[in-house]
Amino acid sequence: MSDDDEETSVAKKFRIYYGSLEEKEKERLSHEGASSGANDALKAGIKAGNINISSGEVMEMEERVSERQAEVLAEFERRKRARQITVSTDDVEVKACLRALGEPITIFGEGPAERRERAVKRLEAARAHKEIPESTRTIKQQELHKNLRNVNNFCSQIGDDRPISYCQFSPNSKLLVTASWSGLCKLWNVPDCTPIRTLRGHSTNVGAISFHPQATLSLEESDVNLASCAADGSVKLWSLDSDEPVADIEGHSVRVARVAWHPSGRFLGTTCYDHSWRLWDLDVQEEILHQEGHSKGVHDLHFHPDGSLAVTGGLDSFARIWDLRTGRCVMFMEGHIKEIYSVNFSPNGFHVATGSGDNSCKVWDLRRRRCIYTIPAHQNLVSTVKFQPNDGHYLLTGAYDNTAKVWTHPGWSPLKTLAGHEGKVMGLDLSPDGQLIATCSYDRTFKLWMAE
Repeated sequence: MSDDDEETSVAKKFRIYYGSLEEKEKERLSHEGASSGANDALKAGIKAGNINISSGEVMEMEERVSERQAEVLAEFERRKRARQITVSTDDVEVKACLRALGEPITIFGEGPAERRERAVKRLEAARAHKEIPESTRTIKQQELHKNLRNVNNFCSQIGDDRPISYCQFSPNSKLLVTASWSGLCKLWNVPDCTPIRTLRGHSTNVGAISFHPQATLSLEESDVNLASCAADGSVKLWSLDSDEPVADIEGHSVRVARVAWHPSGRFLGTTCYDHSWRLWDLDVQEEILHQEGHSKGVHDLHFHPDGSLAVTGGLDSFARIWDLRTGRCVMFMEGHIKEIYSVNFSPNGFHVATGSGDNSCKVWDLRRRRCIYTIPAHQNLVSTVKFQPNDGHYLLTGAYDNTAKVWTHPGWSPLKTLAGHEGKVMGLDLSPDGQLIATCSYDRTFKLWMAE
């Protein structure tokens, strides 16, 4: 065999074909014909003086073509290797592999039974949603938007003699709790806005008060149903049958801005102006996570619907997504130019809204790991953002321009402006049954809004 024949043989060994060889041969001949015609036309143009290409440019073009061919071959090889990988579906083997890689094997606090339950519920919901015709979904969306455009104020109540900083509906939608800078928290009947009880325990500005996920549903009134926090670093737990706290959570020395319940109801998250946030296990009554990462105070916290992740917003203008299974920050959200005062997960699990002192609300997609939309929402600081709790079909924002607004999802166009407060809107909430919107304000009042 001559040297030329040997080189040809070696080259053939490294040539990779995918699909039918007959089709590839036709494709090759077609490409060669097209390439030959293009080359002839190019040479004719250069000879006529109509095209002027230096030898360096020709070499650069050839290099780019060569690089592209190498990229295509590498992609084919990668796909071929991926098809040859055998992935185990055995639970024990999968967990062992994940553990060897240092990756989490389950969501926070979840056992095998809960994991199966969660998977079944998620599949059922996905199947039910898939079976709904697209035309029906569109009609329902249009009806929802029509109702939202008709939302109006039907109740206004003076809640305290100091600004009302926070409000939240109970899980059964029949109660509303408010927190005030006077240090008092109050329970109200909904929708008639009559007072039930005043919770006395804090001696300074209360930043937030939040219902346990099972309060008014499966918990007894004597159980821990509420948690609150204040500017002096105090965190208190409350029942529904007493006006005094049933327990104090000690550990913070500076302002605690927000408290948030984990969906399981066992854990409580707190955000602090010492640049950290903490997670408390109320069953064993101890701190299980003290998480630093923000360069300034952490203002707000919200948990993912399945409890595996948490999002925090800080005065450093950044938001972070945390994996509760490992304690790691898994996504850094940079884009706001001023402090972030509110964060909220959508029920769909992959959208997050952030509200900032730069007057805007941003919507982030966890799948794409980036901001997908910036809503120039208000004329002043955005104090609160909140998705519709059941489906996430719309978004609420409240701000220091004395208004709250309703925005469509996914188009993010304005549907309704809730105007009526004489002072800054400091908090808002949507009832779990989707019937009522509550807003609370620096003007010492809270208002209920409903479609007529």
